Formats: sequence, C-alpha cells, structure tokens
Amino acid sequence: MTLPLLESHPDQLGGLDPTAIANCIDDCLACARACTVCADACLSEPSVAELAHCIRTDLDCADLCGATARILSRRTGTTAVLDALLQACAEACRACAEECEQHADHHRHCALCAEACRKCEDSCRQLREHLVGTA
Repeated sequence: MTLPLLESHPDQLGGLDPTAIANCIDDCLACARACTVCADACLSEPSVAELAHCIRTDLDCADLCGATARILSRRTGTTAVLDALLQACAEACRACAEECEQHADHHRHCALCAEACRKCEDSCRQLREHLVGTA
C-alpha cells in the first residue's frame, strides 16, 4: 500500500526512487512494531531486570523507526535532514539488533526483533546511498 500512496502524490520525489522509499518506510514500520512487541515481551519475562537495557534499546529503536517512516512519508525533508535521519535510524537498528542478538538463544521475540532491525538497518543504508547519488 505504501508505494501506490507515494506514487499518487502530486509532488513527485525529485529523482528519488519511490520503490526504495516505500521499502524503507515499510521496513521502518515493521521494525518499530517488532521492537515494541519485543520490549513488551521482555517486560513479561521472569528475568526482566536482566533485559532492562534490551527494553530501553527496543523502545529507542521503535521511536526512531516510527519517526523515520513518518518523515519519509512527507515531502518536507531536505536531503541533509533525510540523510541524518536515515543514518540515525540505521545506527539505532544496528544497536538494537546487537542487543537483541545477545538474548536470541533464550527469547524468540529477541531473535525476531533482531531480524527486523537488521532488515531496517539495511534498508536505511540503501536509501541513504541512493540519496547521496541524487544530491
């Protein structure tokens, strides 16, 4: 649904690939959802105190991914702002994936969250490369 919405906008993307933007938006939203579910699941674990850093990292990543998806959905961001945003989102995803991977053997929700984070990190980095190529 994201791609048709982007393509229906009267202000086209100035050389940016709408498919790359749509993929990044979708990956950011999926990652935000995975991180939110993971944080909530961590709160239900008996070892919740041991997962405090994971929970905080999940919530930070979810917030940044959500903001990135919303800003990418608009035409208001300058290339410099989008570049900084995508870099920050990719970094938050990397940090969250690394944290969740430490718990993945014992908590399936952490394994799934780490996968979503890695996918979003890659998507943000790819879109960032595309931005640099069009600037």
